[in-house]
Amino acid sequence: VQLQASGGGLVQAGDSLRLSCTAFGLNRAMGWFRQAPGKEREFVAVISRTGSMTSYSDSVKGRFSISRDNDKGTVYLQMNTLKPEDTAVYYCAAALANPSSNYVPNQKTSYAYWGQGTQVTVSS
Repeated sequence: VQLQASGGGLVQAGDSLRLSCTAFGLNRAMGWFRQAPGKEREFVAVISRTGSMTSYSDSVKGRFSISRDNDKGTVYLQMNTLKPEDTAVYYCAAALANPSSNYVPNQKTSYAYWGQGTQVTVSS
């Protein structure tokens, strides 16, 4: 299983970016995590396999939006009003298989596959 994340870059505070992650054929909940230098990888957002349910970390709630297009095999993370503290490598991940359409895990250990990461840098 290959997950390919893209869309990162260098932006200024207040700007927007959209990250994409291709994961063809994966009928699973999909999440985004991020890791800043010297810090643990942390949960950002997750969307259920059908797209009917989402969950966000408190630090991004109201600014970030996760969505998916299962026909295109792509998951998106729309990031608005970016802050310098959003600077990190962002990873997409596919959750462990689960039949529930409401499964939206936020723990790293609930994810089976990880992409290579894309760098997001927000300057002040």
